[in-house]
Amino acid sequence: MKEHLLRNRNFSFMFTGRILSNMGDSIYYVAAMWLVYELGGSAFYTGLAGFLTMLPTVLQFLIGPLVDRFSTKKLLTYVQLLQGCLILMIPVAHFIGYLNVAVILTIMPVVSMMNQFTYPAQTAALPRIIKKEQLVKGNALFTFAYQGVDMVFNALTGILLPLIGAITLFMMDSAVFLAAALLYSALRLPEKKSTPKRTLKESTLQYKKELAEGVMIVFRSYLAIFLVASIVANGAIGATYAILPVYTGESAGASWYGWYLGAISLGLLSGAALAPILTRFPLGLLTIALFFLGGGSWIFSGFSGVSIMGAVLFGLAWLPIGATNIITGAAIQSILPSHLMGRVFSVVASMSAMAMPLGSLLGGSMADRWGSATIFIVAAGAIVFISIFWLSVSKLRRLPSTHELSAEDLHLPENSHSTNIG
Repeated sequence: MKEHLLRNRNFSFMFTGRILSNMGDSIYYVAAMWLVYELGGSAFYTGLAGFLTMLPTVLQFLIGPLVDRFSTKKLLTYVQLLQGCLILMIPVAHFIGYLNVAVILTIMPVVSMMNQFTYPAQTAALPRIIKKEQLVKGNALFTFAYQGVDMVFNALTGILLPLIGAITLFMMDSAVFLAAALLYSALRLPEKKSTPKRTLKESTLQYKKELAEGVMIVFRSYLAIFLVASIVANGAIGATYAILPVYTGESAGASWYGWYLGAISLGLLSGAALAPILTRFPLGLLTIALFFLGGGSWIFSGFSGVSIMGAVLFGLAWLPIGATNIITGAAIQSILPSHLMGRVFSVVASMSAMAMPLGSLLGGSMADRWGSATIFIVAAGAIVFISIFWLSVSKLRRLPSTHELSAEDLHLPENSHSTNIG
């Protein structure tokens, strides 16, 4: 099935483009966070950098209606071009003698904002280019590209940082985004249904209507219950990303920062690889078991310190996140009408990620007071919380396997033209 998917021209082009986009994101994020740590010398600055980088994710729900309306090909192409140009500004600032923490903290959120168009556009396009029964494997391959590239290039960037420096990495990164733009420009996607031309006022009213519809669908369905646990967990994850350069750098250095980021990607990638197998189990019980084991692994990692064992245990803690993201995402894709994909997924992404910027800012601030190792272990408790929360909510605990999951189970509109959810 994977070979068949990769023979699909549009899927293979988008898959390769995703690899290049994620390669660019990995290089940029690791290099930028480490440069902020070097220039600022404090966990507060890395926390602030994480806050500013993650903040645009909260606004992703505003992008959903735009993704549903505009050309996926143009969106993906132009976003990559803009990111490449923005990232090139950092080496330029360095060469003219104006590079400082403020410059990086200004560019990071703008690049992140551009990136918010990429994943909803790809998610919304996937059901249009592959068959319904291929969605789990298609999403697994996309996640493999995402996390596999992250795993390799997070670690590789950490290794290259002391060898060639962050500035050289930023110049290479700009070229990677240009290559991704060229690849996306070669896509031949099925045309979306044409919409009548509207005045600016009519377009604004329609945008508000579609935006409200996405919010309504999420909060009238059981997706709203999913979000409770996700918000708590993402706050802890945001704090972890913020303190990770300090946690590893204080005792090991840039290379260990890369290895720990690589461990995250390896855990997520392993979960994605297992997702097609795990779909046979009831979603509720599966989530409870996986997150309990993952949270325990993270706690033991914290007590192991920065080491090979600590990195392995830390990576295992991310396996349930990778698996359940794929399984639930594919299930929702198979249930929702295609014209609602962008707005619903962007609302879910925005709401679930809203705690990450705050977690990053608070994590960086608290690490200066209590130490990064303490924050690292406390954050693990949020993963255990997901298990406990799902166990305590009968609607979640009793969810069947994704093969048996229906729109009624999640109180979502069925894959038809109707959007009435009662």
